Amino acid sequence: MMNLIYKRAYLLKIGLSWWSPYLGTGISVQKIASDYSTLTVQMKQRWYNKNAFGTHFGGSLYAMCDPFFALLLVAKLGKNYYVWDKAANIEFVKPGRGTVSAVFAWSQSEIDEIVAQTAAGQKCHPVRTLNIVDAQGDTVARVEKTLYVKKRS
Repeated sequence: MMNLIYKRAYLLKIGLSWWSPYLGTGISVQKIASDYSTLTVQMKQRWYNKNAFGTHFGGSLYAMCDPFFALLLVAKLGKNYYVWDKAANIEFVKPGRGTVSAVFAWSQSEIDEIVAQTAAGQKCHPVRTLNIVDAQGDTVARVEKTLYVKKRS
């Protein structure tokens, strides 16, 4: 999977959409910007990703957000950086029904700030928050991710 990150964005999109944890939950990557600045993911509601109340299973809602901030950051920073997820939190705002989606984004100023903070070998822990929304644009869940970033020596 890591080799796909450094290749074209569409290869990463295909690889992630066919990756068994996503294929088995109905999660699909819809778009990846060619410069890896944004990624959109969605999950359609199916019989196999519903909970006992007929809404999206919370674990699947989190799974659709698990690796994407880190994967985009790896692609933006390159092989000279360690990047991984350090912590996560999910707040369920309302029951999720139908198709839900989330957009992950890194601005150039955020990338520049991370590069500056890690230039002398320090680690940094950027925190990102995003909303998972339903087809009407209502927030279903809010996910906060803390990443670990350090320049390789």
